[in-house]
Amino acid sequence: MSKDPTEEPKLIIDEDWKTQVQREKELLKQKKAQEAAESADESSVKSESSSAQEAEELIEQADASNDVADSEDDLQPPPPASFEFLVSGMATQAVAAMGQLPGDDDKPLPVRLDYARHYIDLLAVIESKTAGNLTESEQKFLQNTLHQLRMLFVAVKK
Repeated sequence: MSKDPTEEPKLIIDEDWKTQVQREKELLKQKKAQEAAESADESSVKSESSSAQEAEELIEQADASNDVADSEDDLQPPPPASFEFLVSGMATQAVAAMGQLPGDDDKPLPVRLDYARHYIDLLAVIESKTAGNLTESEQKFLQNTLHQLRMLFVAVKK
C-alpha cells in the first residue's frame, strides 16, 4: 500500500491462469503420448498397427482422466459473482488490448486501441446505467478504474 493518501490505488492484474492451465494440459498430454510411444516400442512383438492403436487408446484414456482431474482436483472454484469482479474483468480486457499484459511468449500483446476504447466505453455505459444504484464503494471502484484506464489509454496512444 502507498503511504500517500492522495495517490490513487493501482490496478494489479495477475497472469492469465487459463493459459497456464492450458500449457500444463498440453505438457501432460505430450508426456502421456511419449509414455504411450515408449510402451509401444517395448512391445515390438505386436504389429505396428496394433501398437499405434494401443497408443491412441492410451492417449484417449489420458485425455479422459485429465478432464476428470481438471474438474475435480486442479481447478479452483470460480470467485463469487460481484460487481467488482465484472468491472475487473472488463478492465483486464482493456489493459490487454493496450498491450500492457504479456502474451504466451512473454512478449507484450499487440496494441489494439479500438478494442481498448470499446471496453472503456462499456464500463462508461455501466457507470451511466447504474447511476444511483451502486453502493459508495462500488461507485468509487468503477470511477477509479475508469480514470486509470483512461489515463493509460492516453499514455499508450501517445
